[in-house]
Amino acid sequence: MSEEDVRTRLQRLEDIERIRDLISEYAYRLDMNDTAGLAALFTSDCSVIYGPGFGADGIEAYRKTLEGVGSYFAATSHHVSNIKVSFETTTAANVRSTLYAWHRYRKERPDGILLGQYHDLVVRQDSQWLFKKRELRTTGVKDFHTKPEHQLPIGRHT
Repeated sequence: MSEEDVRTRLQRLEDIERIRDLISEYAYRLDMNDTAGLAALFTSDCSVIYGPGFGADGIEAYRKTLEGVGSYFAATSHHVSNIKVSFETTTAANVRSTLYAWHRYRKERPDGILLGQYHDLVVRQDSQWLFKKRELRTTGVKDFHTKPEHQLPIGRHT
């Protein structure tokens, strides 16, 4: 293996680790209700899709969707695993991850649970990996606040 091949492989491994850190940082910032820190993980021209008719195009629209998160949830806990990174280029990658998300509401109601996947397009900008597109697909919910028509199903093979 040439020195160039070794450098390329090491860079790829470093990029995978930074992308995994990005995924973890998103969950952490969301759970801490740090909306400014959360928005900083996205490109200015981002697209965020949490379900049909619910999401945002562009960072300013995304910031608006985050405004009520703290007043709606008393606490959340997002657990992300099974992260699969597929590079399109050296500066863009598709990422799929599995999500378990618990939500405690400020209103009197049972805690909500959402199970699903994130499907992301991440890009490297100024040596930092950021979300360009983030789409949530739902496997199932229990006592969750969104109706089925406001969720994107995983789309299992039949």
